[in-house]
Amino acid sequence: MAIKIKIPRSESGGSKGGRRLSRDPVVRAAFAIFLIGAMALAVSFSYFYIKYDRIILARFRSPVFSNAAKIYALPRTVRDGERIDAKEIADFLRQAGYSDGAHDKDGSSPLGSFHLVKDAIEIAPGPESYHSPEPAHIEIEDGQVSRIISKGNDLSAYELEPQLVTSLFDAEQRSKRQLVKYNDIPKVMVNAVLAIEDRRFFEHSGVNFIRMMEAAWVDLVKQRHEQGGSTITMQVSRGFFLTPEKTIRRKLTEMLIAEELEQKFTKQQIFEFYANWVNLGQRGSFAISGFGEASRAYFNKDLKDITLPEAALLAGIIQGPSRLSPYRHPKQAEERRNLVLDAMVETHAITRDEAEKAKATPLKLAPPNVEASDAPYFVDLVRDQLINKFNEHDLNDQSYRIYTTLDPDLQRAAAQAVETGIKLVDEQVKKLRSKRVKVGKKIETQVTPGPQAQVALVALDPHTGAVLALVGGRDYGWSQLNHALAKRPTGSIFKPFVYAAAMNTAIDGSQNVITPASTVTDAPTSFAYGDQIYEPRNYKEEYHGEVTLRYALAMSLNNATVKVAEEVGYDKVADLAKSAGVSSVKATPAMALGSYEATPLDMAGAYTSFANNGERISPIMVNSVRNARGDVIANYQTDHRQVLDPRISYVMTNMMEGVINNGLGYTAVRLRGFTQPAAGKTGSSHDGWFAGYTTNLLCIVWVGYDDYSDLRLSGAMTAAPIWTEFMKKAATLPQYSDMRDFAQPTGVVDVQLDKATNRLATPSCPDDYVSAFVAGTEPRETCDQQHGLSGFFSRIFGAHEKVLPPPNAAANAQNDQDQNAEGQKKNGFFGKLAGIFKDDKSSPPPKPPANTQPAPQ
Repeated sequence: MAIKIKIPRSESGGSKGGRRLSRDPVVRAAFAIFLIGAMALAVSFSYFYIKYDRIILARFRSPVFSNAAKIYALPRTVRDGERIDAKEIADFLRQAGYSDGAHDKDGSSPLGSFHLVKDAIEIAPGPESYHSPEPAHIEIEDGQVSRIISKGNDLSAYELEPQLVTSLFDAEQRSKRQLVKYNDIPKVMVNAVLAIEDRRFFEHSGVNFIRMMEAAWVDLVKQRHEQGGSTITMQVSRGFFLTPEKTIRRKLTEMLIAEELEQKFTKQQIFEFYANWVNLGQRGSFAISGFGEASRAYFNKDLKDITLPEAALLAGIIQGPSRLSPYRHPKQAEERRNLVLDAMVETHAITRDEAEKAKATPLKLAPPNVEASDAPYFVDLVRDQLINKFNEHDLNDQSYRIYTTLDPDLQRAAAQAVETGIKLVDEQVKKLRSKRVKVGKKIETQVTPGPQAQVALVALDPHTGAVLALVGGRDYGWSQLNHALAKRPTGSIFKPFVYAAAMNTAIDGSQNVITPASTVTDAPTSFAYGDQIYEPRNYKEEYHGEVTLRYALAMSLNNATVKVAEEVGYDKVADLAKSAGVSSVKATPAMALGSYEATPLDMAGAYTSFANNGERISPIMVNSVRNARGDVIANYQTDHRQVLDPRISYVMTNMMEGVINNGLGYTAVRLRGFTQPAAGKTGSSHDGWFAGYTTNLLCIVWVGYDDYSDLRLSGAMTAAPIWTEFMKKAATLPQYSDMRDFAQPTGVVDVQLDKATNRLATPSCPDDYVSAFVAGTEPRETCDQQHGLSGFFSRIFGAHEKVLPPPNAAANAQNDQDQNAEGQKKNGFFGKLAGIFKDDKSSPPPKPPANTQPAPQ
């Protein structure tokens, strides 16, 4: 019996099963969606990859960062006999960019090199030095320069390489950076950044997925954002190409760009991008970009000289430049620095002992006063001057070197004097605005709100015109308005030009010769000019009668000064002032009291006419512009113009010495401790002024409000203390300490005059003083003669004339002057012109004893 068994075909069965599966609409739809999604993802990835590839190529095809022109200071001069040691000179040269021939193994700097030897230092400028490559051998003995030799010749002085002040800023972003190469970044800086920001930087491919997951887990557990998962490469991609918004799309884009950057650049290149880009805070109104700029901003040193605790501080600031600012939040900054040091121990970059030693180091920061180190108002002026001649893009792109007249030591002194002095002004302003009022049963002090006083200080070399220091405001971060260029009524610092025009009569052939001992009546007077009447008044309506011109200038008497201008001729005074650089003046009675405007920089230039033997020198801020190789592009020279005869300028200097020694400047200058020979003039309008100079330094200070409201304080109370503080600091610097007596030119004689009669002193009149005269114009009659000449200006020998008060009288007069009151009444056009401004508000000195005269010296 046959049995038939039917065996199913597996192939056909499988085929049918597969056929049934493939016919399942759900599976087919899912498969289709997968394919479409994969294709869409591939297309999308390819699109964005190509898109950002092109963006990256375009961004990095040109220089990644714009170059910047560099601003250099005035060369530091070492003089024979100066107290300085070789190490100080070496530190200065190292900071200027010179290499140490004994320790720098990477080769000498193109700027130059130095080599310390026993009791001496050898200096060799390089091919890119500011100076011609003349070497020098400076010998030191007992902490003092004993000899300077160059090419076998003895020198009395030697100029060192100028130091870098700052770089020109990005005008659009107001940021500063100093570009550095990866090989120039100290290893300690690299290690500090990697320890706290990205420990696996040299291992990952742009994205550290492990760290991202750790950060996400910590954030999830602690319910707040505590850790960041971004690598250095991701930070670069975000900073260069993306906005700071926090979205998933931006994060994915950031990761994509990071991966692309890793494919196109080496790790060293990426770190270099980061080191020059990273934001490290704010200095004044400028953003600090990169480690190079931050090292100078926070420590005032080159990045290559940075120490372990300093590197850790900078690395720590990256997380929150504002929150961790060592100036505003030193405790938080120090804690963060110590955290970085611990992280460096964990990465084996340093030992635990090194970390603990670094933690024990206090924060050693550069002075927070940006005006002291960066001189921003000065740099703004330099920039404005240069872009009038050069294309700004060319200046920066070609890394020009701008060698200026700025003296960093003097700039620091100026900034400190302004910082100290403006606080005193604020205290006086607050006192003026305070009043006690009854509130309920209590008496409270209320302060009326008002504007904040502003300030400007300009210091220059009176013999070269070099602007050595300049402060244009109380806080550059708060206001970039440069008050050194603000036109303001000059007040009584203009009066010396009136008296200089009068002294000119001694040499210009005038019939009436006027001298410091000539007299003028100080009394209420109406001055007619055209169809206008001008009636100046003295403070408290107090008048001094017959006074010498020397006395009238020292005590800043308004009526007497206008009378002098009228007698000389308003046009002559105006012409003299214009030739000195005060271009706005017009030949009117109001001109004599400084009612016309000029800037502090203008007045600094004008006063060189007195301080420089009658020769006016225009202020100059740039000496030379050179390219990156040190080749000269342009050199700058100052303008010279003879404004006064040297004899007249000396007589005026002698009269202005009386202002400081015996007049309204005595309290603010001599009683505050400045003892060197000096000449100057106080000034008040709505503002406070002081102009003064020594044999080697001229300084103008202005204090006032931006809205032109009345300061209600005299120049002797506001500007003069700042001037004094600055000059005291300057006198301690070796390059300015030699403040000598003013040199008397040929054709000038010193005459001893009796204090009581203002005639030539004799043994019978031993109480005398000395005054300078142009030879041939000095008084002829003696104190024991009983008759004299008459006439408005020729009454040189009257018994009732006032000369200068003794110092204690000047101090008392100043105290009276410090009380504010309107000192003038005006009518007509000129009255309105001058009525906006109050002058020195002079008050009389105490009455002298009977039959005596106040001492002029």
